[in-house]
Amino acid sequence: MTKLPPVHPEGRKFATIAGVITLLFFLFGWTALGWIGVILTIWVLAFFRDPVRVTPVGDDLVISPADGVICMITDVVPPKEMGLGDEMRTRVSIFMNVFNVHINRTPVTGAVERIVYIPGKFINADLDKASEDNERQMFVIRMDNGTKVGMTQIAGLVARRIIRFVREEDKVAAGERVGLIRFGSRVDVYLPHGTAPHVCVGQTMVAGETILARIGDSHIMGGVRR
Repeated sequence: MTKLPPVHPEGRKFATIAGVITLLFFLFGWTALGWIGVILTIWVLAFFRDPVRVTPVGDDLVISPADGVICMITDVVPPKEMGLGDEMRTRVSIFMNVFNVHINRTPVTGAVERIVYIPGKFINADLDKASEDNERQMFVIRMDNGTKVGMTQIAGLVARRIIRFVREEDKVAAGERVGLIRFGSRVDVYLPHGTAPHVCVGQTMVAGETILARIGDSHIMGGVRR
């Protein structure tokens, strides 16, 4: 028997509101609206689902922080707010639609060195300029060997709230939950210098399970930059 994934506490209040409104629709005899409410309530529960993930073990692994599809792989200078320097790094962008799991996870094990929140616009998160224009929250994870990996949560057209579960200097394990973005968005990962992605544009990611790269491995495994 398949067990349904649990719902994250952040989503329970939305599901409760949707459920109460649905009940009122039926009580007032608005049956059509009531069934629409049922569908909406189920969708809210599905959106905030928080399934258990089995994270691959390896000190050199960079794990996908988000469910979704890779929409872009490109070499860029990381945002200055991250404090990662002026050298180019490979940025892997993962687009999450409204049907994906929206719990975000840390790509590597280490300490949360920096968290920066920047208010902004809500343009389509699939666009390149969303990395600079949209509301976003940045994390820098410092591994035990000093290697730093950057990660940015980016709000999109529908997303209106970025939430984090950790604080600066918290210790995190690869695949551990660090935050969520409500209702559609994108997550960028800035790989360490000399590290190439082991994934390609259009590939589907599973947060906490899919391997994005091996630190120090510069051999491109199908990673198409654009």
